Amino acid sequence: MITDIRTRNGWTLKEMSQHCGIPVSTLSKVEHDRLSLTYDKLQQLGERLNMSMADLFADDTSPSAPSPVLGRRSIGTLDNAVRVNTPNYDYYYVCTELRNKRMVPVITRLHAKSIDEFGELVRHSGEEFIYVVEGVLVVHTEFYDPITLQAGESIYIDSGMGHGYVCGEGCDEVLTIGVMSSAEEDLSALALGHHAGKVTRPSEPSGT
Repeated sequence: MITDIRTRNGWTLKEMSQHCGIPVSTLSKVEHDRLSLTYDKLQQLGERLNMSMADLFADDTSPSAPSPVLGRRSIGTLDNAVRVNTPNYDYYYVCTELRNKRMVPVITRLHAKSIDEFGELVRHSGEEFIYVVEGVLVVHTEFYDPITLQAGESIYIDSGMGHGYVCGEGCDEVLTIGVMSSAEEDLSALALGHHAGKVTRPSEPSGT
């Protein structure tokens, strides 16, 4: 990812560092697969370079789609998903080859058993829709009492409101399908979590 962005812009590591505010040593380790950027750093990279989270993960060999977009199609599977692992979630970003998307679809496995384990509520621009596929999901939000959702139930929220998703009582893992959208910032401020995570591209081993 870092190498693709740097090569596309014709930057040295030092120039890349100046543009994104991430130390040269860190960028070098990322390029050589000795370090993975935390979510905070990924968000900083996107904001500094005016790129959406989806574009950061996109395969650079795919052509950029024109605007307005007509007739695009993408088939998403777990095998070709971009994976981000965090203590609370395992995210699977699907259909990442499409650029300039108006929404970001993501399949998520949730692990946190309580809001104390989850930590600080997450806030980011846009809106999101979450559908529970398997398990029992407890949704904590800044302005409402916690709500429990069973498989087959869903919730739509303003993502700017603090929110966190945890497993219900007696549930070790929850599987959800989500759609994130932010028209004002073209998804550049998309936030699906606030913990450090490892990004695994489809060509890399998943580690499972």
